[in-house]
Amino acid sequence: MATTDAYHSPTSTNASMTPSSDAELLAACRERALRLLRENLSTEGILAASPGEKAASRNYLSVFGRDAGVCALGMAGSGDDVLRAGAQAGLVSLAAHQAPNGQIPKFVHCELKEPDFWYLGCIDATLWWLIAIDALDRQEGGTRLAKRFDTQIALATRWLLAQEHQHFFLLQQNEASDWADIMPRSGFVLYTNALWYLVKRRYGLPRADDTREHARLLFRPFEATGKPHRRARLLAEHARAHARDRGLYLSFVNFTAFGDEGDVFGNILAVLCGLAVDDEARGVMRALLAAGVDDPYPVRVTIEPIEQENPLWRPYMERHSQNFAWQYHNGGIWPFVGGLWVEALRKVGEQQAAAQALNRLAQANALGDWAFCEWLHGRTAALEGMRGQSWNAATFLIASAAEPFDWDGHP
Repeated sequence: MATTDAYHSPTSTNASMTPSSDAELLAACRERALRLLRENLSTEGILAASPGEKAASRNYLSVFGRDAGVCALGMAGSGDDVLRAGAQAGLVSLAAHQAPNGQIPKFVHCELKEPDFWYLGCIDATLWWLIAIDALDRQEGGTRLAKRFDTQIALATRWLLAQEHQHFFLLQQNEASDWADIMPRSGFVLYTNALWYLVKRRYGLPRADDTREHARLLFRPFEATGKPHRRARLLAEHARAHARDRGLYLSFVNFTAFGDEGDVFGNILAVLCGLAVDDEARGVMRALLAAGVDDPYPVRVTIEPIEQENPLWRPYMERHSQNFAWQYHNGGIWPFVGGLWVEALRKVGEQQAAAQALNRLAQANALGDWAFCEWLHGRTAALEGMRGQSWNAATFLIASAAEPFDWDGHP
């Protein structure tokens, strides 16, 4: 539902803001973010959203693998011992419900103590869990959690390696089986494989260079070089002949299908996780800036939504009436991704754009009396989804921290 308050219009708000009021807004948002995370802590770890009837009915009062992983990155560097302990508690809960084959659940229902692995499987919970274990250890300056979870880490990486193509060294997945869980991206997916490349480097897994080479070929086929596997070249040639070149990585590549809608989150992770570096990374971010993905707030997660007449449209995208154009994963504005957008802008040297985006991110979280709302409509900026979204708070902490998060991924 749309709301009207002092922060709804970034244009009018910024026009009247002095530097001191900018600083006050950022300080207020940081304090609210810390408070929200503390309020959303349970004995099992960080809940996805603030308690309430709607959140309970949609299982948001659970410890989600991806949410807890993302939140751990912000909570680890928050300077708050309670939050750091809460981040670890979530990782412990997820590990306790790890499947025998090594998969980390999509979420663990706190009251029922029951894991859920989603309809088509959930591939990214395992990736974010591994990234979070490493992040907490790095913040502490040791390997305590890696040693504690040595067996679970070995199982998790083995499960991921079992999903890897044996010539491309990229993870394969069903559609609707990562964070965008009612989107038709399948086969080789940019978002997932950017995280996989980071995990490989963090944990010293084999063939990381091959993963990056094939990722750049398939997802950036317009200017790829190197000598990858011939079947990968065939997939890339098909995409090159038919896809639109937005100056970005494609969202996915499958046997005869690809995504050229402009996956903003996937491209942000390509920059943060090291698939795109130097001039290429700067080019990706400039293409996203040119597309206006952070107007009015950071950040709209799809440049051009998939419409119902598009061959990629799926009937399940109407589930809960969520994924129509400019909604939810199909062009909605997600403030938690906005925090990582600020990080990516800084990484490529766009410091002024990053500062402006951070202010707009604070404004977005402040809407609805500091709702920290899950997502906003991509055209109207109406507030949608759950209030009190934990990962909004966590990525704001990352984006507003004095010290940048270590995304380089070297062991």
